[in-house]
Amino acid sequence: MSLPFRTLLCATFLTALAACAEAPAPSAVPAPAAVPDRPLGDGGVSPFYQPPTNVPSSAGKMIRTEAIDGLHLPDHADHAERFLYTSVSGVGKAEPVVVSGQILFPQGTPPKGGWPIVSWEHGTTGIADVCAPSWRGYFSRDRAYLDRWLSAGFAVVASDYQGLGTPGPHPYLMYRPEGYSVLNALRATLAHYPDRLRNQIVLVGQSQGGGAALGSAWLAPRYAPDLRVIGVVATGVVTQFGLPAHPRHAPLPRSNTESPHMAAAFEILTTEGSRKSLRPDQDVDRFMTEKGHDLSRQARQACLGDLFRYTDSHDVTVENSFTGRSADVEAEYEQAFTIPDAHLAMPVFVGTGLADGEAGVSQQYNAVAAMCDAGTHVTWYRYHGLTHNGAVNPSANDSLPFVEALLKGKVAGSSCRTLTPVGHEEAATPGIHWNN
Repeated sequence: MSLPFRTLLCATFLTALAACAEAPAPSAVPAPAAVPDRPLGDGGVSPFYQPPTNVPSSAGKMIRTEAIDGLHLPDHADHAERFLYTSVSGVGKAEPVVVSGQILFPQGTPPKGGWPIVSWEHGTTGIADVCAPSWRGYFSRDRAYLDRWLSAGFAVVASDYQGLGTPGPHPYLMYRPEGYSVLNALRATLAHYPDRLRNQIVLVGQSQGGGAALGSAWLAPRYAPDLRVIGVVATGVVTQFGLPAHPRHAPLPRSNTESPHMAAAFEILTTEGSRKSLRPDQDVDRFMTEKGHDLSRQARQACLGDLFRYTDSHDVTVENSFTGRSADVEAEYEQAFTIPDAHLAMPVFVGTGLADGEAGVSQQYNAVAAMCDAGTHVTWYRYHGLTHNGAVNPSANDSLPFVEALLKGKVAGSSCRTLTPVGHEEAATPGIHWNN
């Protein structure tokens, strides 16, 4: 797998970079004590996230819940709870694992049968436990986006994914651990809140979460046929499908225009998350320089915005941090990242900003083309001048009606008959919120 492909696989919260930036401390103020290293990114969260001594052997079981206090919730959220539940590992043996997540309840009284569910698959936050959304909350872009679904009468169930919040590495961008985490969160919450939730589910994700939503949709009929998944909404999609030998729509070359410093931040997440998940008995850090080791330590205790700030201020790039790759680990990762085929059993909405230089416009076309060729019903919206971040909220103007039609048994028109390749990435339109 080529290096550019590796560097683009992420959700990039540039707003987080600004939010996390801090003014330099006055020279008279002593520097803060160094934070101890956190192997596998573990630690820094409350005892709530610690698994019990005896973990239920079956997946999709609720372990505990608690009210979320002190985090900035979307305006139309009545309240929120974080929860701990059982899932199954998507790496190696299918062993029980404990995963965390949260549920956002809309305001008002549940309708008869309960609220339909938006299963929110979040984008890249990092690989450290402290980056779990149920612990640290959401950035303004995602709060505004989730608020659209809450105001429309959906409950939001959101897994943190395996290894975020809870012990162990986070298998970054690997569709099985993400998918098992998502589907078992739905099982656990449906059983725990039977009067408030309806088994009528839309998988909704952005960037890393777009790939997680599509991977969960592929797994659902095979792994969780008890869940009624009626559709998928994926924006800024980061994923790859297995292709037949001669696809009808030939894939376009991959492209992205992220900065070298951003690329290094994404690369370290793959190393600390995915490679260490796949090869826990192997020293995958042996291909790092001293700068790479420093960045690796940062990734185990900081989140994406902090990593962007660190790589930029310390001039860290992939080239000066990594000396090589293990071919065996790279082959394993590509297999773990790639959804075996592109046929999904439910309608799919894809939203792409044509100024998206991070997930890549051509890569998103390739995902849509693969699904169309495999017989998936795809509705594809493209947004001129909007970026990876900028397209998220405007896309809700189209995806919400798409989903509301599905609730009534109606399916929007397919884009597959008129599918044509996209051109070069566009320039970002200035003056649009989050369009950086």
